Amino acid sequence: MPRPTPRSPSQTAVSLTRHLGATVRRFREGRGWSQEVLAEKADLNRSYVGELERGEAIASLITLEKLATAFGVSVSHLLAQTERLAQHHVVAGIQLTSIAC
Repeated sequence: MPRPTPRSPSQTAVSLTRHLGATVRRFREGRGWSQEVLAEKADLNRSYVGELERGEAIASLITLEKLATAFGVSVSHLLAQTERLAQHHVVAGIQLTSIAC
């Protein structure tokens, strides 16, 4: 399996934040919840949930725990799903590059 190109810490943080947001949105939508419902279940502000989902805010460990508890999963499961999503996007990018050649 090819190794991903090294990224600067800021690129990595932006990518991780964006993918975590997409994961949170998938979990939320998969349960048929609005952002308001998730915010209530996780004891978070609704606008903060929106910022997380858009990749505009970086979740703390406490926030990750709150989200995982609201979804009924472990923090490690939430992060594993985030990592799978990120890897899928890397693979998709490589496939698109291959097709373009």
